[in-house]
Amino acid sequence: MPRVGMTADRLTQAAAELADEIGFANVTVSALARHFGLKDASLYSHIKNAKDLRARVAALALTELADQVAANMAGRSGQEALSAFANTYRDYATQHPGRYAAMQQDLDADGPAAAPARRHAALTLSILHAYNLTPTAEIDAIRLLGATLHGYITLELTGSFRHTPRPSQSSWQVALTALHTLLTNWPED
Repeated sequence: MPRVGMTADRLTQAAAELADEIGFANVTVSALARHFGLKDASLYSHIKNAKDLRARVAALALTELADQVAANMAGRSGQEALSAFANTYRDYATQHPGRYAAMQQDLDADGPAAAPARRHAALTLSILHAYNLTPTAEIDAIRLLGATLHGYITLELTGSFRHTPRPSQSSWQVALTALHTLLTNWPED
C-alpha cells in the first residue's frame, strides 16, 4: 500500500538532494528508504527500481538546467549566448554536483529523461545558429562544446586545477573565448 504523502516526485526530489550531499553513485533505493526511515519495499509502489530512480533524477536535473539555460540565454546570440550557456552549465554543476553526475549516465531514449534531454540539445543547437555552420558541422560543434565544457567542469570539480596559481575562472574565460573563435572560424567539412 502506498505511503500517504509519498509520491514519485517527492522521492525524485529527495534522491536529487541526496545525490548532491553524498554523491550520485551512492544514491540507491536503500539509501533513499533510510533517508525517509522506511523499508526499501515501500518505495517500489512509487518507482520501478534503482534504474528508474536514477533516470528520474537525471530528468529532474536536465529540466532544471534547461530552465536556467533558457532564462539566461534569452535575447542573446553568438558569444554572449555561448557564455551564458556555459556559465549556467558550470554554475549548475558546482551547485548540484550529484544532479550534474546524474545527467552523465547512459539514458534510455524513451525514458523519463528523454524530453528534457532533447530540450537541452535544442538549446545547445540554438547557440550555433549565429555561427552559420552546416548541419554536419553543427553535430561536430555540439560534441566539441559538450566535451570541452564537461571536461573542464569535471576537472575543476575534482580539484585538478588547484595546483597552479592562475585562477580557474581566468582559464575558463580564455576557453570560452577560444570556443567562440573556433566556432566563428570553423574548418570546412
